Amino acid sequence: MPLLLLDLDNTLIDRAAAFRRWAVSFTAECAIRNGAEPTPGADVKWLIDADRDGLEPRDRLAASIQQRFGLEDRQQREILAELRGGLVENIELDPEVPAALDRARAAGWIPVVVTNGTVAQQERKLRHTGLAEHVAGWVISEGAGIRKPDPLIFRLAADQTGQSLAGAWVIGDSAEADIGGARNAGLPSVWLHRNRAWSHPDFAPTLTKDTCPQAITAIMTHIPAHLTEPGA
Repeated sequence: MPLLLLDLDNTLIDRAAAFRRWAVSFTAECAIRNGAEPTPGADVKWLIDADRDGLEPRDRLAASIQQRFGLEDRQQREILAELRGGLVENIELDPEVPAALDRARAAGWIPVVVTNGTVAQQERKLRHTGLAEHVAGWVISEGAGIRKPDPLIFRLAADQTGQSLAGAWVIGDSAEADIGGARNAGLPSVWLHRNRAWSHPDFAPTLTKDTCPQAITAIMTHIPAHLTEPGA
């Protein structure tokens, strides 16, 4: 049975929207604490820019937040806990995502999450959203000891499910980690463009789509699961 190797942040979940919602709430609370009128704007933009779409190390971001918002009375670990917890609480799962995963499983595909990040935080997202019930498993870089685009992380996902990588597809939003990782593993891929232009002339995704459900549907249309089975 073929694998669907799925990224988590900004693929299965809209992390960017969740972070923005948290940023608006957090800056409003800071304004009230300082006796000012909540006016989301520059501070929200600063937080989004400082987050770098989740790529900024969390401890470094927490330190920057502490300095930016005058939170010297709070420990950085408290800010870090609020940052991580607030993000998870603000995730709003698109119901089309679990529906698409269930359709894929019914058609003979095995969806597995392959994500960079910390085990505690990524598993928290999977369980909070209920996605854990719709996938066959997950591999998280911290626990695996390797990160995408290292192709070994995809092989670990295959080993976890007792399957090979034959017929597998990768879905993700990161050109470098997801599509580059798929290229390194010799796998076809679907890139979620998020209104961005492709800018890597040395490699490219097999397909480009707007959303994860669209990507799953495109793969199932592109090559039905039974055609990937040995001897088909």
